[in-house]
Amino acid sequence: MTIHLTLVIGEFLLQVFVAGVVLVRKGHRPAVSTAWILAVMSLPIVGMAAYFLVGENRFGSRRAARHARILSEVDVPAVHTHSDPRCSQSNLSTDQTQLAAMATTVSHSPVLCGNQVDLCGDSADNIRTMARDIDAARRHVHLLSYIFLCDTSGQTITEALCRAARRGIKVRLLVDGVGSKEFLQSPLRQSLEDAGVLVSEALPVTMLRLMISRLDIRNHRKLLVVDGTVAWVGSQNIAEANFAPKAKFAPWVDCMLRVEGPLVRELQVIFVEDWFMEREEDLDSELAVEAEFHSGGVAAQAVATGPNFGNETMPLLIQAAIQLARDEIVLTTPYFVPDLPMQAALVVAARRGVHVHLVVPHRNDSWLVQRASRSLYDDLLDAGVHIHEFTGGLLHAKTILIDRFASIITSANLDRRSFEINFELGVLVYDTPFAQRLRALQQGYMDSSVHVDLHAWRQRPMWRHVLEGAAGILSPLL
Repeated sequence: MTIHLTLVIGEFLLQVFVAGVVLVRKGHRPAVSTAWILAVMSLPIVGMAAYFLVGENRFGSRRAARHARILSEVDVPAVHTHSDPRCSQSNLSTDQTQLAAMATTVSHSPVLCGNQVDLCGDSADNIRTMARDIDAARRHVHLLSYIFLCDTSGQTITEALCRAARRGIKVRLLVDGVGSKEFLQSPLRQSLEDAGVLVSEALPVTMLRLMISRLDIRNHRKLLVVDGTVAWVGSQNIAEANFAPKAKFAPWVDCMLRVEGPLVRELQVIFVEDWFMEREEDLDSELAVEAEFHSGGVAAQAVATGPNFGNETMPLLIQAAIQLARDEIVLTTPYFVPDLPMQAALVVAARRGVHVHLVVPHRNDSWLVQRASRSLYDDLLDAGVHIHEFTGGLLHAKTILIDRFASIITSANLDRRSFEINFELGVLVYDTPFAQRLRALQQGYMDSSVHVDLHAWRQRPMWRHVLEGAAGILSPLL
């Protein structure tokens, strides 16, 4: 009896200790700390183990040191400054200037002018055009993808990479260790390496890493850089729209941005940082390339985030963008689990007369995330936010439009995982004609959606109210 009582008291004291750790490290985010304390106190062993496994953004001291080292080399004025002074002569409005200042604090990339940007919303065409850009390479090809599937798209890109390597082009491929697990063990990888392609695994999952870092920190970026003059960034993995691992939710609908111009070097910097963290290879020569300034081109800015960047700035950037809106905000995302300040910003924007449109999938591959998202619908709808559930597949495009002065194309979802855990990458475009093209693409998504009606939503069965409310309680941990 005494031993049993001692164990009970010991367990309780350990719970209190872990709860104290949560308060110290998560106390600045009350919703997150409350959720973790609830988990620790109600599920003693499981809750404490979960917190130490996935509750803290432990990146690994060696990898963090490598990142600091590469930043000291590439995050310097010489890299961010172009010889053509026109690159930095932007003519932004007051709202754009404020947003750009906030974005600069995220990843230190300045606004650069003279860029040609193309919005690409067709997955099959994206893969074909990326392959053509790879075939046109004369110096190097750098490809980073969260998921690389061994399907038709994977084969198409593989063949293009192999052709480039065989004609003497330096080809580097970096894929996430979880998202591309099957590819890393596949004959497709072997064929690439046989052709001379350097293939590297980002954030490999091993038992050793389990002891020193958080295993679910993933490199979720999608980036292709060719010769330092052409780049692709957005939401699309190297995968067919039918997305074989989750085919029942297909087609997966993505959006990519193709860039030519000075901004490409800023995107190249991101690849160099990620590559160095895995291979410690010096790529200074690639960063020496300056892409051509395009007269009549647009002003744009790279925004990279990750657990080594102080990720809390990214949701602040989006909140700032929402607060600057005067007419319309359109957000498209597959996973919508924002923090309370961002949710409040959307509610306030709608109540002050801004037309706020949120477009999400009608059927989501994450059951829990969809329920957590829907737990927020009532407050959003009541404020006047227009919620559209896309029925044409799984809407995977991550885009944000603020009036007609700022557009964001990114790999990041509107959830805590993207904001606080994953490595993400996007581009801000400050151009009205481009914003109009993005708005047309977003309208196509809305035209293929079911508009959620507040009255009908409130008539849903009570069991759904309870289920979604329970999922909402867990939302700070998602």
